[in-house]
Amino acid sequence: MAQGVRKLVAVAEIGGEIHALEQLLDELHGSDADAVAVVGDLGAPWSKADTYRTIFRLLGEEDRPTFWVPGPADAPLGDYLRESYNLEIAYPHLHGVHGTVALGPGNVLFAGMGGEVADDPETMRVEEALVRYPGWEVEYRLKVIREFDAPERVFLFTTPPAHKGLHEPGSEVLAELIKTYNPRLVIVGGEEPTLKELARTLIVCPGRLDHGHYAVVDLRARSVETATLAGRAAV
Repeated sequence: MAQGVRKLVAVAEIGGEIHALEQLLDELHGSDADAVAVVGDLGAPWSKADTYRTIFRLLGEEDRPTFWVPGPADAPLGDYLRESYNLEIAYPHLHGVHGTVALGPGNVLFAGMGGEVADDPETMRVEEALVRYPGWEVEYRLKVIREFDAPERVFLFTTPPAHKGLHEPGSEVLAELIKTYNPRLVIVGGEEPTLKELARTLIVCPGRLDHGHYAVVDLRARSVETATLAGRAAV
């Protein structure tokens, strides 16, 4: 990891709060973070295309490798994908990894699936009013991971994996994917900052950025620092 991604800034649930993102990026200016990862709802319920465009531009101007997946409310998905694609052309260090993979510094592989993941195989996939997928589709789309001989992996999911040992709900499909591919780190969405381990994998929920929360993960030391935007009381 020394030659790749050591410190990663984990962000969840921007929720259209552009000022919170701007403040975070100001606080990160000059930091030694190697990459940024964003999960969960990026946009607000209104003017989403404009919001996506602004978010991706701000992340692009930060000039740091950045990876993201959408949340359940980032629908219709076509708006999100169009803006993501356009800004990735303008800023090649930006990478949407919704249902796909991208290589970060040091050949670290980032992969993910956004939206809500439901284990029931009969779940209807939705991308217009809501972003939701059956678990089997996530398994199918992420089998591309096998094509890469990357020494380290980081996964991004909006839906948390199930954790039987802690008796906590979540997706059994995602838990099985984690056990299969053994990523070093998984970033998930959620209301409050949490840190868990599933086998040898760190599972980090940074909390909601629109409530003032984020996290900094040191992959080499396997440590997580939860943080609050300066001058802002976390909700």
